Amino acid sequence: MHDEVSVKRELDSLVVQMYASSITYEEAVHEFRRRYIQEVLAHHKGNQCKAARELGVHRNTLSRMMTELKLDPSQIKLGLKRPTRSESATLHTMQVVRSK
Repeated sequence: MHDEVSVKRELDSLVVQMYASSITYEEAVHEFRRRYIQEVLAHHKGNQCKAARELGVHRNTLSRMMTELKLDPSQIKLGLKRPTRSESATLHTMQVVRSK
């Protein structure tokens, strides 16, 4: 319950900021849908059937929504992969160099 109240407060604050920044209703709804679906897909490791079931829509509907929101399934899967050790080392080195 406490967590739900906190999330609702954060959402209220975000809506106020978006409105103050002149973000249109259409843009706000589009971005919310995009991020929410992205999160559900990430939770299910890109499995569209499981994500569709959780969202309460047919798999084909989810596919159409992803097309409409310009969500690329291959990019979602790529985003789920952890970097290799050498990639992690490179990223760490870049962060250290930038902080100097």
